[in-house]
Amino acid sequence: MNVLIIEDEPLAAQALAALLTRLRPATRILAALGSVEEAVEWLRAQPAPDLLFCDIHLSDGNSFDIFRQVAVGTPVIFTTAYDAYAIQAFQVNSVDYLLKPLQATEMERALQKYETRHPATLPAAVANMQRLVHSMPRSRFLVKAGQALKAVPVDDVAYFLAEEGVVFLVTHAGKRFIIPDTLDQLEGQLDAQNFFRINRQFILSIEAVQEIRPYFKGRLVLQVMPQAAGEALVVSASRAPAFKHWLDH
Repeated sequence: MNVLIIEDEPLAAQALAALLTRLRPATRILAALGSVEEAVEWLRAQPAPDLLFCDIHLSDGNSFDIFRQVAVGTPVIFTTAYDAYAIQAFQVNSVDYLLKPLQATEMERALQKYETRHPATLPAAVANMQRLVHSMPRSRFLVKAGQALKAVPVDDVAYFLAEEGVVFLVTHAGKRFIIPDTLDQLEGQLDAQNFFRINRQFILSIEAVQEIRPYFKGRLVLQVMPQAAGEALVVSASRAPAFKHWLDH
């Protein structure tokens, strides 16, 4: 499925693309455009995408201006923080109208509506649904406690820490358990609304973050509970905007 995103907030466009590729791994994002002018120019010059995701308010006007300037036969899913345009949206090939912040369940519903109207995509849709079932966020971790095994609910996890090739699960109560997963694997298993990877060593639960302070060169330094031994927890300058966005949503 070839998808065009029209969204003037880069972080929102990135989040939408990430959610789409998680729900439909075969999705190809053709472009992410931030203005009416860019969208009109692209749609006039390029073959039509299979599906269009479109915010209402863009940097240079209203997205409905796009449809006044160029004939668009592509199905559209609107994504917006406002619900005042729903009736107008359904006059321009709209499949659905999703309110921000986008939720996986609502996005899945919208994609299923699109696929129902386009039967050629159904085999892929079934396969993608199967992948989704198997890729739902982890709800617990089986760990070794002495000679016994116990299940640790994901809500009990404060953070995951990698030290010298070993990954530890650290609970809010300060207990540490070795787990076999790598941080790269955990990123794909955890709910992105509740966990964020701040650097190569740490994936934090939002509940563990106690204090955030500015640091050198656009970085952030964090205080977490339970406290992490060793060096300060630093969010890089490149990840700082995404980290702030994560905290604010």
